[in-house]
Amino acid sequence: MDDLFKTEPAAPLAESLRPKTIAEVIGQSHLLGEGKPLNLVFKSGRPHSMILWGPPGVGKTTLARLTANA
Repeated sequence: MDDLFKTEPAAPLAESLRPKTIAEVIGQSHLLGEGKPLNLVFKSGRPHSMILWGPPGVGKTTLARLTANA
C-alpha cells in the first residue's frame, strides 16, 4: 500500500512537449529551413553569439538550450 502514494510527480506539460531536437521545432522555417541562418549555424557545429528577442513563450529559451546542446 505504501507504493500507491510514492509516485513521482509528473513533469509539467510544457516540459514534456518541448522540442528535444532542432528537427522538432515548428513554425520557424524562415530561420531553420534549408540554407537559412540558424540552420547554417547548427550545421556548422560552431554556434556564435546571438540575441534572441521576443515576447514570453515563443521559444527563446528552448532554442538557446538546443543551440547549447548542438
